[in-house]
Amino acid sequence: MPYHLHFGEADPLRIRFALSPLWETHSAVRVLARPLQQGYHLPWLRRIRGAAEGLELGPLHLLMPQRGHSPDFLYPPPLGPAASFEEEIAAVRETDPALARADFARALAETPGAAASDEGRRMLADPAGAVERLADLLQAAWEALVAPDWPRLRALLEADVAYHSRRLAEGGLERLLGELHPGFDWASDTATLTVAYRGEHIRALDGQGLVLVPSVFTWPDVVSGFDPPWQPTVAYPARGIGGLWTEPAGDRTPEALARLLGRARADVLCALDEPAGTTALAHRLGLAPSSVSAHLSVLRDAGLLTSRRYGHQVLYERTPIGMALTGSPVSHPLAD
Repeated sequence: MPYHLHFGEADPLRIRFALSPLWETHSAVRVLARPLQQGYHLPWLRRIRGAAEGLELGPLHLLMPQRGHSPDFLYPPPLGPAASFEEEIAAVRETDPALARADFARALAETPGAAASDEGRRMLADPAGAVERLADLLQAAWEALVAPDWPRLRALLEADVAYHSRRLAEGGLERLLGELHPGFDWASDTATLTVAYRGEHIRALDGQGLVLVPSVFTWPDVVSGFDPPWQPTVAYPARGIGGLWTEPAGDRTPEALARLLGRARADVLCALDEPAGTTALAHRLGLAPSSVSAHLSVLRDAGLLTSRRYGHQVLYERTPIGMALTGSPVSHPLAD
């Protein structure tokens, strides 16, 4: 039962990307309760197990039904292209209790017995207090589960946005939406984006445009379905999460390439399966940022990398020559 998002004349001009640390936090909490979503995140799950056991996440999980509605106000569309967690959680704390209670009732109704549970009755009886408790839980989950890895996650998300922004500029809306996720289906004759998700939903964008949010912990799903007055938004799995938690092994770098460039420099080149910045590469390779920066400069000057600024950082990616040296197919999308 898919979601159908109908574009008006102005909506294609009002598509934007945004990142949301609050969305990642909410999605990370969901992963803890969804074994089928844990495959790519096992190294992270092992590392945060102790911290997760110290959190009382039951009230949040109660509002995350297997199928159906979760409260929109707990992970609303991002406030801007790169809002901080502090800004986003402050907006959650300001939620109107009446709106929160309606959202609670709708979400609790999705799970048999949830509304009659002690916690469910408590939420419905005191929605203002529940908003504060849930915001406190999200704050604790952010600090324990996501914030320590946020530089790495943000780098991957920003690389995804940079890549897809270029694809939009090169190929237009149809190309972009066709590549974001297999569950997306763009019908140009009706200007409708159909998103395969858990529920039936139809919404006209009515000139508001669409916010596209790359996410690490949303995998393998796409998430949409916000009702007015929320901004129409779709979250999709970011590129490159398959190797997010995997530290590069020494045998990833061909010996011949290591002899040619030097081990550390060759490792930097081979680590760029996806665009990345200096800090993310340094963290991934266990090298000092200053050393990685020096290697990136040499590789770029040699024509093996290109770079572009995105937000607060510079992202590097291989050129076709760099791809050939590492054994990557030159037909890789980044070479287009």
